[in-house]
This record gives sequence, structure tokens and C-alpha cells, in this order.
Amino acid sequence: MAIGLVGRKVGMTQIFDERGRAVPVTVIQAGPCPVVQKKTTARDGYEAIQLGFESQPKRQRVTRPLQGHFDKGQVPYQRTLREIRLQGSEGEFSVGQVLTVNVFSAGDRVRVSGTTKGRGFQGGVKRWGYKGGPMTHGAMFHRAPGSIGASSYPSRVFRGHHLPGHMGAVRQTVPGLQVVAVDPDRHLILVRGAVPGPTGGLVLIQKGK
Repeated sequence: MAIGLVGRKVGMTQIFDERGRAVPVTVIQAGPCPVVQKKTTARDGYEAIQLGFESQPKRQRVTRPLQGHFDKGQVPYQRTLREIRLQGSEGEFSVGQVLTVNVFSAGDRVRVSGTTKGRGFQGGVKRWGYKGGPMTHGAMFHRAPGSIGASSYPSRVFRGHHLPGHMGAVRQTVPGLQVVAVDPDRHLILVRGAVPGPTGGLVLIQKGK
């Protein structure tokens, strides 16, 4: 994986490009993210850095093991920790170094990971796009799943069959998004298009390969 930042989804809006066309963008407040820990191939078997996000001023809200973890690196307490694997050509990082939105610039291609909105238990029409039955009077079949397999052979339901169940609340990554603008003063990144998760949800922004 490539270098990136942890942030929160602020919401969606639109801006206008130089030709006057409306561009839908997602506003993400990313960083500042201090490097809390650095992992090496010699000690851990792979290269990675651990980033913190959103400082936690109240010591009593940080568990004792995490207090020792932050104190070891002499890093202020953070609410969120995320690990990002490094590639060989991504330079050197040190514990305590703070990464900001300056690691991105307009035109960069990024991939954004987040947890999708939870929809609870949903039927096949909403969860999988079932066509459903006629909505007219007397049809008696509207949004039910219908037949899910033959009785004589194979006398079972195939694994992975699309049926009603829990929908959403899964980790999803959207690749190939373009950075439209960066606001270093307010730690904001504007990304063209939609990203997973609700407003206020945590996201991980990484540079494309």
C-alpha cells in the first residue's frame, strides 16, 4: 500500500471548474496525523507506519496499554490509530513526524476506504435488486424472494445465493478517485465523487499505486 492519511467525511458539495461545469466533490478533513510507530522488515517482517488521528486530551479516556504505547513514542494521545504499509520508494518516516494534507496535491489519484452505511435487515429487492412481482391487486406476490432452488436435484440451496439479510456496515474501498483541491489551512481534501460511509465517518485516504 501507499502513503496516506486518516480523516473524517465532512459531506458532499459541488464546485465549478475553469469551464464552469459543476463537479460533485466529497469534503474530507484529513490529518494532521502523527506517526505513532514505525515497523521494519527486520523486526516485524514488513514496512509500515502507524498513524494517529484526533488528539485525546483526557488521559483517563486512554487505556493503560495505549498510554504506554504513546508515551514510548513521545506522541500526544490519539483517538484513532491506523496502520499503512509502505513501499520501497516512499521515503523515510520517523516517530513523531506529523503528516498533513500537503502529502496530496490537486490531480492525484487516490483510493478511499471506509465503512458503508448500515441498513439493517433488508429484503432481496433492496439488498440485491430483485425485480419483484406485479404490484397490481390480486397478484399476491410482490417483494417475496420466490423460488430459491429445485426440490429433486440438488435438493439444497447453493452456497452464496442472494437472499434477504444484513445489509451495509462493511469495509469498502473506492479506487481511482481524483483529488480536486487541497486546503492546508483547514486540513481539507476535496475528492471528486462519492466515498463510502456516512457524514462524520472515518476514512483512510491513500495514494494510488
